[in-house]
Amino acid sequence: MAQLARQLYTPEEYLAMEETADYKSEFFRGEIFALAGGSSNHNLITGNLHTALNMALRAKPCRVYVNDMRLLVRRNGLYTYPDVMVVCGKVQFVEGRNDTLTNPVLIVEVLSPSTREYDRVKKFALYRQLDSLRDYVLVDSDQVHVTHLHRSEESAQWTIEMYDNLDAVLHFGSVGCEISLKPIYDKVEFESQT
Repeated sequence: MAQLARQLYTPEEYLAMEETADYKSEFFRGEIFALAGGSSNHNLITGNLHTALNMALRAKPCRVYVNDMRLLVRRNGLYTYPDVMVVCGKVQFVEGRNDTLTNPVLIVEVLSPSTREYDRVKKFALYRQLDSLRDYVLVDSDQVHVTHLHRSEESAQWTIEMYDNLDAVLHFGSVGCEISLKPIYDKVEFESQT
C-alpha cells in the first residue's frame, strides 16, 4: 500500500502561514499541527492562572503571557503556544519578531483529555531543553489536580510535587511567589458537580 507523501515546511514558511491563519498551529520537525480549542474549564483555568500570576508578580521584573504568545525551543525547533508563560528580566524574542519568545522560566499547560499525555510526556521532554525553564506546571481541567515539576539551579535535577486539595499552595522559587489552588480553580465546575 502506498503511503501519502507528507509535505514538510520550513520554520519561515510556518511563521508566514501563522500570520494569516484562522487558528493557531504548532510546528515541529517540518510538520504543522492545528491546536484544538479549549473547553470552558480550560479557558477559566488559563485566565485564572494569568490573573493570579500577574497579581503575585506585580512588583517583580516578570511578565506573564497567555496562550497567544508563541514559544520557540531553539534546541529542538518546537514552535508552540503554552497556556501561560512567565519571563523574568529581559524578554528574548526570535530575531526580527515580537510574537515569539525563547526564555520562559515558568510554563503552565492546562490539561485537556486530548492533550493530557502529550503535555505530560512528549511536550515536557521538549520543554526541558530550554535553559531558562525552572518550573513546569500541569493543571488538570477535569478535576482538582496540579503537577509541579521544578528544576534545581544547583543540580539541574527535576523534582515533582502533586496537589489535589484546593487549600494547597504552589511555591515557585524561580519567580519568588506562591499561589493557592483555590484561585486557579475559581468558578470551575466539574461534571460530577453538575
